[in-house]
Formats: sequence, C-alpha cells, structure tokens
Amino acid sequence: MAEGDGTLQAAKEAQAGDDPPKGDFPVQKKSPKLCGSNYPLSIAFIVVNEFCERFSYYGMKAVLTLYFLSFFHWDENLSTAVYHAFSALCYFTPVIGAIMADSWLGKYKTIIYLSIVYVVGHLVKSVGAIPSLGNQAVHVILSMVGLFLIALGTGGIKPCVSAFGGDQFEEEHTAERSKFFSIFYLSINAGSLISTFVTPILRGDVKCFGEDCYALAFGVPAALMVLALVVFIAGSGLYRKTPPQGNVLLEVCKCIGFAIKNRLKNRSRQIPKRDHWLDWASEKYSKQLIGEIKMVTRVLFLFIPLPMFWALFDQQGSRWTLQATKMNADFGIYVLEPDQMQFLNPLLILVFIPVFDLGLYPLINMCKFNFTPIRKMATGMILAGLAFGLAAVIEVKINETDMPQLVPEESLIRVLNLAKNPVQVTIQDRDLFQQPVEAFQNPAEYSKLILNGEQQSLRFTLQHQGLSLAFNYTVKEKSVYSLIVFEAEESLSSHLITDLEAKPENGLAAVRFINGLSQDVNLTIDSEQFIAVQKNYSASEYSLLKRDKYNNGKCITETGEFTLDLGLLDFGASYTIVITNVSGGAVKTWKSEDIKANNVHMAWQLPQYILISAGEVMFSITGLAFSYSQSPASMKSVLQAGWLLTVAVGNTLVLVVAQAAPMAQWAEFVLFTVLLFAVCIIFSIMGYFYVSVDPEDLEEKEEKRETSSRGNMISLVTQKTKL
Repeated sequence: MAEGDGTLQAAKEAQAGDDPPKGDFPVQKKSPKLCGSNYPLSIAFIVVNEFCERFSYYGMKAVLTLYFLSFFHWDENLSTAVYHAFSALCYFTPVIGAIMADSWLGKYKTIIYLSIVYVVGHLVKSVGAIPSLGNQAVHVILSMVGLFLIALGTGGIKPCVSAFGGDQFEEEHTAERSKFFSIFYLSINAGSLISTFVTPILRGDVKCFGEDCYALAFGVPAALMVLALVVFIAGSGLYRKTPPQGNVLLEVCKCIGFAIKNRLKNRSRQIPKRDHWLDWASEKYSKQLIGEIKMVTRVLFLFIPLPMFWALFDQQGSRWTLQATKMNADFGIYVLEPDQMQFLNPLLILVFIPVFDLGLYPLINMCKFNFTPIRKMATGMILAGLAFGLAAVIEVKINETDMPQLVPEESLIRVLNLAKNPVQVTIQDRDLFQQPVEAFQNPAEYSKLILNGEQQSLRFTLQHQGLSLAFNYTVKEKSVYSLIVFEAEESLSSHLITDLEAKPENGLAAVRFINGLSQDVNLTIDSEQFIAVQKNYSASEYSLLKRDKYNNGKCITETGEFTLDLGLLDFGASYTIVITNVSGGAVKTWKSEDIKANNVHMAWQLPQYILISAGEVMFSITGLAFSYSQSPASMKSVLQAGWLLTVAVGNTLVLVVAQAAPMAQWAEFVLFTVLLFAVCIIFSIMGYFYVSVDPEDLEEKEEKRETSSRGNMISLVTQKTKL
C-alpha cells in the first residue's frame, strides 16, 4: 500500500539518526522494556494505534465508491472524481502535519490533536450515512465535511506516527529500531488487509433502514479510530517526547524562493553568471544547505513522471471496484462483494516483498543482469500498464451483456406472448417481427424501433387464429418496451410496458411480476420484499434483490397462501416472472430473462491485481530506497513530502480525466495504459542520463573545496600585507 512508503521513509530517516535538539532540554527518560528485551514498552501502544488507524482508513475507503454510487445515486464518473479528490487531499495534508510537528507542537501533540479531528470526521461521516436523517443535501454535506476532516487527520498524522515510534529507541539500539519499522509496516498491511475484507461484508450482508448498511460500514472504522486514539493516549506516560526542532522543508522552500527572487532581481548582463541557479541564494544561506538542496532537486526532478503510476494504482478502489460490480462474484463456497477484491493488494504485497527480495532479485543478479533501481521502477510501470491493458480487455467482454446504447429517435421493443397459440405481430410501417411469436417463447434480442421524433403513436396489429386486432400505443425515444400479448374474454389483448434501460447496479438482480390470475395477489419474496400485483396481466414495478436462490417465497390470493419458487436470480440480470396458475399448493410461473446476467467471472481480475501489486513492489519500495541513497541525511523529510505529493498529483490526474474527458470505460483504461507506457519511456531516458552519486562523498568534496577556498583567501591577504 502507498501508506507503507511513508513508513519506509521514516525508517530510513530514523536509522540515519537525528541531530539532538540544541539548547537546554530535559534528559529524556528511558521507557520500560518489553519482556527484558531492548524494545521499549511504548512501541506496543504505537503499533496497536497504527493497526487500528489503518483499519479505520482503509475500511472506510473500501466502500466509499459504492457509497457514492448507491447511496447518493451519483454516476460512475462523479463517484470516481470525488473518490480521487479525497485520496489526493489525504496526500497533500501530510505537509501540514509535518510542519505542525517539527515547527510548533511536536510529534506527540500533533498526533493527539489531529487524531481528534480524525475521529470527529469519522463520526460525522457515519451520521451522514443514516438514511432517515434529513434529505440528500444533508447527507452530501455531512459526508463531504467528514471526508475533509478525515483527510486532514489521516494525512496530518502520516509523517508523525512512524517517526515518533523511532524516537522511542536509544541511539545504540539501531537493530531493534529497524525491526520495529518492519513490524510497523506489517501492522499497516494487516489493518488494510482485514478492513478491506470485513467492511464490505458489513455493508452488503447487514441490512439497516431497509438497504445496505453504510452507517455500520462507516461506524465500525470510526470505532476503531476511537480505539486507536484511546490506545495512543494510554501509553502517554511511557513515551519519549522530543521537542520541535524546526522544519527543514520550510527552510528548503525559503531558500529556493530566495534564489529565484534574487535571480530575477539580477538579470543584468553585467552581473556574472553563477554555476547553478540555486547559487543565487548564497547571499543569505550557507553553502552546505545550498549543496544539499542541489542533491535533492536532482532526485525531485526524477519524481516528475511518477504521478502517472499512482494515477493507475489508486484506481483499484474506484474504476476496478466499479468493474467488479458488473462481474460474476460466485466462487462456489463464497460470494465476494465487489469492493472486497481490494483486499488482494495488501495480501499480495505481503507475499511479494519476501519473494522478490529473497528470490527474484538474487536470481536476476546470478544471471549477471544489472537490474538497477531505475530499471526496477520502469519495470514496475510496465507491469501496472499491462494490468490496465488486461482491465480494458475484461471491460470489453463485460460490455457484451450490456443493453444496446439508446440514441435519440430510437427505442427497443420485444414481444412476450402469454397466449396459448402463436401470434403474428406487426407494427405500423415497420418490418420487425418476420415470424409468429410462439406461446411462452423465450424472447429474442430486443428489436430496434425507429421513430419520427421524440415520441410517436404507432398501431400494433395482432393476428391470431384468423382474427386481426389493432392497438394504438405511444412510444417514446430512448426507451425500452415489452409488448405483452394475452388472452382475455376469448380474444386477445395487450399491454405495452417499459423495461429497464440498463443493467441493475452493484451486481443486484431486478425482478418484476405479471399476474396472469383472475384475482389480485400479494407476494413475499423474502422477509423484506412485499409486492402487490393486480389481476388480469397487470405488471409490478421492478424490485432489486441480492443475487441468490429464492425458493421459499409466498403468494397470497383470495383462495389461500401458496409457495413461490423463483429459482436463481443472478448477478446483474433482469427478470420478468409471469404467474400463470395455481396448482397443487404452489404457484406456477414462467421466467423470462430480460437482461442477461453477468457472465465474466470476478476471478479474471486476479491477473491485473497480481501485475499491479508486483509493479508496486518494484516501483514504490525501490524508488524510495534509490531516492534516499541519493540525498543527504538532513533532507529525508523533503523527499518524503515530494514522494507523497506524487501520489496526490496522480489522484488529481484521475479526477481530471473522469470529469473533463468522459469516455467508454475500456477506452479510458487503454488511455491510461498508453500514457503510462509513454511516461515510462520518458522516465527511462531521464534515468539513463542520471548519474548516481553518494551524498556523503559530495559533502566531503564540498567541505574540502570550502577549506581550500578559505586557504586561498588567507594567502591573498598575507601577500597584500607583505606588499
């Protein structure tokens, strides 16, 4: 997960060692140890806090896209845009948290205060998901306020918690501190893994207020965040709390700003040029700081293409989840929720890290192939691009079961013959149904009906056993119809009813009933679905049900109560069920599939999850290790901010594409694939010309050059004195 990257960054920074704060500060007390080891007892509270916080964040985020889609009834593009706007904000706010911790409050107080903000955000978000509380405007306002507070909280504490854990160790216990960060990273992925599997179950399998229980799905993560805060405060007396030491990021920004401002002021050709644009800050800032910023800017320049990888990676929670809603999720022994597929990423990360470090990379080295960090990162980009290529192929296969796209001055129609004999149907000035429609014949595909305008009155003629009957119906454009033909008083009659125009959302099944009995019926499908259907071939509205076998329904008529067996109502299908007669204590029905069920299995998403998770290991972890090796120790936090900002910019790119250039989903997947491959080529070229350096060597050379310069200056003064 991307959040684990910040942990690795903090680990590197802590291992590099921090300079002790200058001035008179009280000596930090030593924390009690765990079971006689060198591990401070305080880290147990920090690890549990991190697990609960990550459970809270990922659990809430796992169901967020479907919440927008189902609860707010937003379209897929708007749901995706808001999801990625929230994700981007979560990666912009760490800069605020770092500045608060290093320049003002210190890590401990920053974690406490922003965790309270975090909890309030979760509570507001959970309350906003209660259907009975106000109208949709109230729900949207509460949810957006909650998400903003959550983004401020989770982003603000992101750079603080892991570094605060590193502060708990004495300087001589570097090995234990290194192992702590491994445990810390494990807690992140464990929280993510469990929450992305559990919260979709709370959403889908638990019903509250008559629908999916989003209030519970958000409420449980809120409770975990409350627990995280309580656990962290409980360890307060054990922590080593270092005072704020100043934020190097602010100092870097000031230095760069001064250099640019000074350069713009001195544009005259008479002023001598300087070797580097940052040298224009030398009037105010030390050469050591300027030299370190030069090293960092070389690495930050390599960061420019990186947001495109995150643009693809973070769509697991948006576009890939939406794709899963249109697939078959039945794995035999278990039916997955569409938003549960996200648990594959943290699971695969935990598997791939040791496999790559202990197996793949040593094997490549044995083959004498120089698999440099730049090549690893480029390979990670290629794998992510291939994952989206597979997603595009799957999307094309999924679309094969979709309803045809409706266009102006055009509608779709089919015939359901519920009479006992074949019926020939003709429509005014149209040549649609060539052959008679057999009794209870499974309808063919919808036929396209061309209109003269937005709506048109058409004459429908039915020919049956030598009789010819005519009916007039008004047909509207961009609509879907079924012509119901049935026997009435030894003759024929008909109804023109509207059908669904698209597949049911979120993998639900849609079902409606036509009552062919001469008496009204009341139907009970399950404990929560009650449908009344009038007699003489009246049709009910569509009801949305979870995919399941419905064998124990009830049909109540004037003459008694009868069992109702609907069979399997499958993912994404739409059904018309005709009640034909009552016999032997059961209702006889005929079922027609209006819209085909999802026939692409969710297991086909597994290869794309494998590819993008492998790409994350190669790209993210390698990129951090490489960038840290290329920067001085004092600039680690600057690189951490730069890395997190690439994630934020990547999410912003998805937001822009979803809103500014809406297109078919498969085409969007292809677009991102092509863009990432193009960026990969650019990054590879940049990496080819990049010359790796050792920051310590550069610092030594800079010191020697400064010493030499001072020596020359002294010699010049001495010579002038002699003269």
